[in-house]
Amino acid sequence: MQWAGIALGVFSLGIIGFGFYWVIKLEYLLGYHWWPYPMALGILMVGGSLFIPSAIYSALLGIAGGSFIWGATEMKEQAVRAELGWFKFNPKPRPSPPGYRWIKKIKAPHL
Repeated sequence: MQWAGIALGVFSLGIIGFGFYWVIKLEYLLGYHWWPYPMALGILMVGGSLFIPSAIYSALLGIAGGSFIWGATEMKEQAVRAELGWFKFNPKPRPSPPGYRWIKKIKAPHL
């Protein structure tokens, strides 16, 4: 009997749920201009999953990386939802990310 499919499904559900949490929290604490950093982490995780010999661990890393890529695209949307009052809005000034001048020139990704 193979339990790997069920385990991957449960892990996917958990990482997607965690994705909702970290997107809301990161946007609240830092702002949406930090989106390139979770995007880069996700890309590195997906790329790293290509070099893992175990199919299960490779899938786990790929799923987590995909969730981080998706979350990075949702950070701008989360900022809009906070401004609309659907989520708590942080009125305090937030720190600018490293490379802020270049980041603000790039349009935030949207799926």
